[in-house]
Amino acid sequence: MNDLDERVARSERTVDRAGLEGFRAWFAGHAAAGGLRAERIPFDRLRGWRFDPGSGDLRHDSGAFFSVEGLRVRMPGAPVEEWSQPIIRQPEIGILGILAKEFDGVLHFLMQAKTEPGNHGGAQLSPTVQATRSNYTRRHGGRPVPYLEYFQRPRRHRVLADVRQSEQGCWFYRKRNRNMITEVTGDVPVRPGFRWLTLGELYELLAVDDLVNMDARSVLACLPVNACDPGADTLSWITDERTLREVGTEAVPLRQVERWRRTSERIRHDSGRFFDVIAVDVRARDREVSSWTQPMIEPRGQGVSAFLLRRGAAGPEVLVHARAEPGYADVVELAPTVQCTPPNYGILPGAARPPYLDEVLAAPPERVLFESVLSEEGGRFYHARNRYLIVETDPRHPPAVAPHHRWTPVRELAALIRHSHYVNVEARTLLACLRGVQARAARPGAAAPLLARTG
Repeated sequence: MNDLDERVARSERTVDRAGLEGFRAWFAGHAAAGGLRAERIPFDRLRGWRFDPGSGDLRHDSGAFFSVEGLRVRMPGAPVEEWSQPIIRQPEIGILGILAKEFDGVLHFLMQAKTEPGNHGGAQLSPTVQATRSNYTRRHGGRPVPYLEYFQRPRRHRVLADVRQSEQGCWFYRKRNRNMITEVTGDVPVRPGFRWLTLGELYELLAVDDLVNMDARSVLACLPVNACDPGADTLSWITDERTLREVGTEAVPLRQVERWRRTSERIRHDSGRFFDVIAVDVRARDREVSSWTQPMIEPRGQGVSAFLLRRGAAGPEVLVHARAEPGYADVVELAPTVQCTPPNYGILPGAARPPYLDEVLAAPPERVLFESVLSEEGGRFYHARNRYLIVETDPRHPPAVAPHHRWTPVRELAALIRHSHYVNVEARTLLACLRGVQARAARPGAAAPLLARTG
């Protein structure tokens, strides 16, 4: 282990049970005091947003923030080869940053209780800073973003992680955020709504439904620990997938997307599946701006994201999927074994049903190493939730490896996360959850040798 690995492992082992009870009381009090309310409204009640009279695209009057446009997609050889859809374009790069600091020799991380309009259940645990460029440059005319200075001038401090990562490629077109962890040594005033937690405590909270938000999970996964560089065969496989798969995208006016209809309150697919585009009116007491309206994407059903896991010669391995999505910058990214919204497949060809979905859903409890329902990004998505699972395979009946899938050592996946556009946001969430399982398994008296850290 290097110095950072040892310090991270110490933080993972540190769980103050009394402190967690105090956290729960603190969090509940902040959630009750936050006072954010999101009300669904018709499109004509949006303030500062307009449907372009020519294209039908939905844009903010300032030209900032984001827009909802149309996209035509072509994937030769896929079960569905062509379609068109609405998609969010947000070309600016936001900052997702977590401050780290040692207390009594143990790394702690400064987390924020933050409510987003699309959150299921209200406040969630968020990074220290979670802000789009439009927000932190104050295009909204609101208050400054707390702690932003630690991430705009990170070289004044020790940078533990700093990488641009993608987000959902089925709903965002080439969206990226800067994921950062910055360690400080001086005094940091703790503002209301913020709290220091160890990694062990954060991993405990990951198992609680809808508590740790997507951005926090993504940043935590970027910690460069317990990693080993991927072998040439792994990199060649990824390059093959990116070279041989064809994904063509073309921007089209929103009014021209096929089989989607706009009413006064939503844009919906004719089938009623996939997702809707809706509008909300937001009122908040603890945000940089106290009120605003915006469009959002509302999924039509809860998703499933799962890793199949097995024991490998050098430690645990997960079955990754080289997944193509229209919004990715580089054709494919490594995704969970299963990543889908099961109700959608009722109207799709049978070949579109993901391999391993039935195996994951039917897994006996003793093989489910992790399970939690977690929310996706609440600033753009309304009540978007996925059931996240890590399922150990039966070594007596190993599954056949489907096309575009590959067993990959967890340590290699951790190394690939150091680079942009390799590991998608759902797989990053599962890696953070898996680190929590590993940390618990490595504690004295634990009976899960499969997941003990190696290397």
